[in-house]
Amino acid sequence: MPFPLLIVTFISSLAMALQNPGDQVSIAGWNLQSTHAVNSNLTAWSLPHANVSSWYRIGPRATILAGLLESNVYNESDLFYSDHLAGISKANFDVPWLYREEFSLPEFPTDKHLFLKTHGITSKADIFFNGAQIASSDLQIGSYAGHIYDLTSHVLVGQNALLIKAYPTSYRDDFALGWVDWNPHPPDSGTGVWRNVELKLTGPVSISPPRVTTNFTADALRSPVNVTVKTDVVNHGGAPVDVAVQGSIHSTDSTKTIDLSYQIHLPAHSNSTVTLNATIDDPQIWWPATWGTQPLYNVSINASLPSGAISDIAPLTKFGIRHVVSTLSSDDDVAFTVNSHPFQVRGAGYAADIFLRFDLDRLEAIFQYVLDMGLNTIRLEGKQEHPELYDLADRMGLMVIAGWECCDKWEAWSYNEDNPGTLWHDEDYTVAQASMLHEAEMMQPHPSLLAFLVGSDYWPDDRATDLYLTALRSMDWPNPVIASASMRGHPRQLPASGMKMDGPYDWVPPNYWYGDSFGAAFGFGSEQGAGVGTPELFSMRKFLSDSDLKALWSSPNAGQYHLAPKNGVFSTRKIFNNALSKRYGQSKSLEEYVFKSQLMDYEATRAEFEAFAVRQNASRPATGVVYWMLNSAWPSLHWQLFDYYLQPAGAFFGAKVGARQEHVVYDYESKNVYLVNHSLKSRGTRHIVVDLVALNGTRLLHREVTTETAPLASKDILHIPDITTLLKGAVGFLRLILKDDNPSEPLSRNVYWLSGQSDVLDWDKSEWYTTPVTTFANFTALSSMEPFTVAATATVLGDDKSRVSDTLTSVEVNLENQSDVPAFFIRFTIVDSTTHEELAPVFWSDNYVTLFPREKLRLVVKVRAKGGWAVTMRVGVGDERTLKHQ
Repeated sequence: MPFPLLIVTFISSLAMALQNPGDQVSIAGWNLQSTHAVNSNLTAWSLPHANVSSWYRIGPRATILAGLLESNVYNESDLFYSDHLAGISKANFDVPWLYREEFSLPEFPTDKHLFLKTHGITSKADIFFNGAQIASSDLQIGSYAGHIYDLTSHVLVGQNALLIKAYPTSYRDDFALGWVDWNPHPPDSGTGVWRNVELKLTGPVSISPPRVTTNFTADALRSPVNVTVKTDVVNHGGAPVDVAVQGSIHSTDSTKTIDLSYQIHLPAHSNSTVTLNATIDDPQIWWPATWGTQPLYNVSINASLPSGAISDIAPLTKFGIRHVVSTLSSDDDVAFTVNSHPFQVRGAGYAADIFLRFDLDRLEAIFQYVLDMGLNTIRLEGKQEHPELYDLADRMGLMVIAGWECCDKWEAWSYNEDNPGTLWHDEDYTVAQASMLHEAEMMQPHPSLLAFLVGSDYWPDDRATDLYLTALRSMDWPNPVIASASMRGHPRQLPASGMKMDGPYDWVPPNYWYGDSFGAAFGFGSEQGAGVGTPELFSMRKFLSDSDLKALWSSPNAGQYHLAPKNGVFSTRKIFNNALSKRYGQSKSLEEYVFKSQLMDYEATRAEFEAFAVRQNASRPATGVVYWMLNSAWPSLHWQLFDYYLQPAGAFFGAKVGARQEHVVYDYESKNVYLVNHSLKSRGTRHIVVDLVALNGTRLLHREVTTETAPLASKDILHIPDITTLLKGAVGFLRLILKDDNPSEPLSRNVYWLSGQSDVLDWDKSEWYTTPVTTFANFTALSSMEPFTVAATATVLGDDKSRVSDTLTSVEVNLENQSDVPAFFIRFTIVDSTTHEELAPVFWSDNYVTLFPREKLRLVVKVRAKGGWAVTMRVGVGDERTLKHQ
């Protein structure tokens, strides 16, 4: 599901939208052009009635390249194919580009003010309005630095013109949104008006968006909660004025309304902060999705004058009642609690679009995938996105760790030996402070915010930290502030971060995660993973040429443009491919290579999340893990749990199994079986069934255990005898089934393929990106398994609603292994019956399944299927079948 062509209804007149104080509207679209193509008289271009018929017409927010894609100058499918992106000349973007819009305004009374609100322009800009320069690039600088400019004295009755001159971005010199080694840098470096630009009409007094805090600590969930609402009030007039700030808090179901009011006297040209207090009896508490519901309250406030006239209305603000705390253990590991309960972060790193495009429907599907996998958090590393992201996270119960990014100007400190950019100067601290103020104001009321990291790989210096903390305090920031995502150091004002960034980022075997060094499952891993995320062949053919695809499987050390920048550590799949051939055997075709890659991806992601689950209450607890990464900024061959086209593959379902709410897990190192419980309330008797079979179906082990489970805990329930002895050096399948007293479907079903030879790691030779393996597990026998027969039927269950917007079709798939040998790693897809395109987003209860001899299994899939569809089943390499459905 690539980004669709943005269709915008452009508004040439704002006269109807800006009539009353408090009215606010975003600029609906722009005319875009390079300064290469126009004369240099910006005054003329910023006056009404300029001829822009040759300019590109784009939507309200777009970087230069996003705008050119929108205007069909470039085609996304072509741009993303093979190395075509590298063919775009960066010289086209070495000069400023102009964003221009013209609109009609009415005549405003003398006591009215029209303000222009920016929310960050990459990387800096001059702003002109009706021939006058409103701001220079010395002030409007920084991708997150929002500012408010008074346009009142320049307003014309009738046509008005706004012109923004966006300067080229340098990741080394500017506070921008960079990419490091995630994907190629966009040729325009993200330059342009990437966020909304707004116009706001007020009377002589304006108020800021409200900030909301509560005294809720979860000590008594149903005790009355005191709510504090703050707003900054500004008198723009030349005379003192008495102002009434008033409004209400009401629950989203409108069952409760609490009035707010405060009177204040403001001298001429002055400002003050007004505090409004209220008490909510029997409050509705906001919970992360896996723990409960997400009730939200609305705050609406306005400012009125003694005459009763409204002078300004603040944007409607939503908030949730919840409490987040972070603590450091004796081992200096950070741990979070939400509503006084230990909250183990099971998350992944979110990637914004490479051209900073934003599609709310696409984001909703991504968030649904996060919850479908059993994850509870996303981390934004310097890609704070738009307010809609936090609104959606609030509604869906997904926690967010936000913060500044690594490896460029943001971390250009003298103690950063990686030399990411130009060292900070005095003016840079001003930009950083403005950026922090803006982002904190935007995020402050959102209950989905778990923490803000003021550094990523490196911590900010003391001066920057002072500015950050002052800005956060002035915005009444209610959440933890963390020094950085690593343990390299911290400023004097903040404690150690408690987060480790010790890798890996490239492939490691499953037993790595059960070690006691580097990224293994202890403490808090802020970004780490096995570097996997191989797309299925259907997706690969969309962005890889035939020669790319051939090199992928036949030239294991070859560089791939869709991995990382050339000559970097991650520009090849060398480490992964070496392990793949040693563990599963040399691939003889592209199809075989992709099939085996899904096996390794599934293993890798499942083991990471399972190990952190197993150790959630160990002697040194695993308090959280952020998988590197969740999604990709463009079509990629790694670092993703689902691909750019929203197709889930092996990594997705490995993560989904490993992060199940209640689960049973095999520890590759200790050979123990663990019962895992991530829920807040589930407890009681659980039954675990353990079976080990050989490749020919012979049963080697059978155990049954009954035990008790407790919320937010894991326990060792069974030790399996030496696998090497049982398997006699061969390969077998271990199945773990978890049941409660309900005789219906199990709570968890988990199948491992195990080798008599374990992977052996050389920990002493670890790099920051991987730990080498000296001896590999041997799974080559899987390629010569006996044939098996699986019967499968698909039945329509009907339509239902999920968290994503559209109605989903639910289909039940019933399987039966009719053989006496295991049926290994069967993949199901649902396709459009006319185009044979794989549908996405798609939500399977499970996939890439392995059935024991004569075993039956039921799967359910939900998908947006607007036309005809069919379920397909892939057995082994290249054996694709279409199921009949009822």
